[in-house]
Amino acid sequence: MLSGFEKIVEERIQDALRKGEFDNLPGSGKPLEFEDSSSIAEDLRLAYKILKNADCLPPEIELKKEIHKTEDLLACMEETADKYRTMKKLNYLIMKLNLLRNTSVMFEEPELYAEKLIDKFGQK
Repeated sequence: MLSGFEKIVEERIQDALRKGEFDNLPGSGKPLEFEDSSSIAEDLRLAYKILKNADCLPPEIELKKEIHKTEDLLACMEETADKYRTMKKLNYLIMKLNLLRNTSVMFEEPELYAEKLIDKFGQK
């Protein structure tokens, strides 16, 4: 025996079948691909799936992406003043990442320092 809601859903599915709305769907006739989410805690799986479908990344991953982008930008710079400003931004992002992780000091990302960078690239 179906409840009222289930009955409405079943009727709509049957109507769609009769109209051919399920014909020629992408992936038709192919097996479903299930993601392995066994490494994620069971109570977090649904939340992670929703965030993944919405293209939302955890703050730590967002910061890592921004750090890599800033490092690439820094590698292409020639002006010492611009390098210094960008390096300050990079150190800030690394510090923010280390604080976000809240782990032991030995697992923290090392910050960059102006003297080493200026010595390596020379002054302009």
